[in-house]
Amino acid sequence: MAGPEPHTITGACLCKKVTVHATPVRDGVEACHCSMCRNWNGGPLLSVQCGTDVRFEGEQHIERYASSGWAERGFCKHCGTHLFFHFIPADHYAIPAGLFDVELGPLSEEIFIDEKPSYYAFLDGAHRKTGAEIIAEAKAAGFTFD
Repeated sequence: MAGPEPHTITGACLCKKVTVHATPVRDGVEACHCSMCRNWNGGPLLSVQCGTDVRFEGEQHIERYASSGWAERGFCKHCGTHLFFHFIPADHYAIPAGLFDVELGPLSEEIFIDEKPSYYAFLDGAHRKTGAEIIAEAKAAGFTFD
């Protein structure tokens, strides 16, 4: 029996100049503990994995920052709201969970768990992967990191 049909969820930045329409590719929310996400967010990035099925209204209000040779992060130029992490080789978007005013699934995965500082912790239950495991999975899928 097939699972439920994917559905589009919609969210917006604080000033409402940018609206995001996205279809999650996984159930639940992912937490990224890498040092770059924590520096960008002031804590882990809690996101919904949306793959390539993402559409932005108000694209002219989005600033894109190349945070590495293979990823960029987007934010609203007016209010500063974080809008996405974009993995360029796969054209894959991770959208901050807080943008959406819908009930999302539980925390399902924590990545870069080896970079998580000791000053916070989530309840047990989510699948955990180290940075090396994430990079190895991406390389096995054919992606390169320059």
